[in-house]
Amino acid sequence: MRNPVGGHVPVAGGLARNGLAYARDLGAEAVQVFVANPRGWATPAGNPAQDERFRAECADASISAWVHAPYLINFGSDTEATAERSVESLRHSLRRAREIGAKGVVVHTGSATGGRPREVALAQVRERLLPLLDELTRPDDPDLLLESTAGQGASLCSRTRDFGPYFDALDHHPRLGVCLDTCHVFAAGHDLVDPREAARTLDLLVGTVGEGRLKLIHANDSKDVVGAHKDRHANIGSGHIGEDAFRALLRHPATEGVPLVIETPGGKEKHRADVDLLKGLRP
Repeated sequence: MRNPVGGHVPVAGGLARNGLAYARDLGAEAVQVFVANPRGWATPAGNPAQDERFRAECADASISAWVHAPYLINFGSDTEATAERSVESLRHSLRRAREIGAKGVVVHTGSATGGRPREVALAQVRERLLPLLDELTRPDDPDLLLESTAGQGASLCSRTRDFGPYFDALDHHPRLGVCLDTCHVFAAGHDLVDPREAARTLDLLVGTVGEGRLKLIHANDSKDVVGAHKDRHANIGSGHIGEDAFRALLRHPATEGVPLVIETPGGKEKHRADVDLLKGLRP
């Protein structure tokens, strides 16, 4: 399948019991889950029975699974406690991803807090994050996918070119990839509305990080205009990005085989509509 389409699914009550039931209702071909409170530092143990069922049912249905790490993680923070907790939290997400058979863990690229220069923050990213990448030695370990931000504050990575210094800091590690969030790159200033600019954005990304590094797309429309630096997702086709941009992205060579996961507003009915719409835009 050129582009499996799915969504981020709620897992309260059980990864398999509730998460995959929701995915089936969406007709999802890919799923993304949290394995911890996304707004906390807790690192809960999994439920082995649910883990095994989730892994087995995803395999049976040819559904690719992905994990989103907690939002508090920031390897560029000037607060030592935050940097240390970021290591612990991401290591937990990577371990849990392996346990449930997920292909990758998405983590936000963070910001340089405390007024520190970007170079200092990126040096800390290297110090804290490279050892975690080096721990990914098993064949069933997930890849680590960097997700750029909408460009708020002292963001370390928002435009496609910003992935360059970030990848350099991490020695272009073989387990390193990219999760491209369409709302984020649009908010950061890439005008995806023009199909030519959508294609150019992907060309720039490939030119910056290399071929094969784009592993996942967060397919989200935007409630705000291009360059607004606001991370406010809209349902596909109802925001300022529009359907044509997604049609163009789905035809670019860099997206061949890359799953799309929605993180859009609303309940199950709106999510199913977004999944159906994106499936209809596939070549």
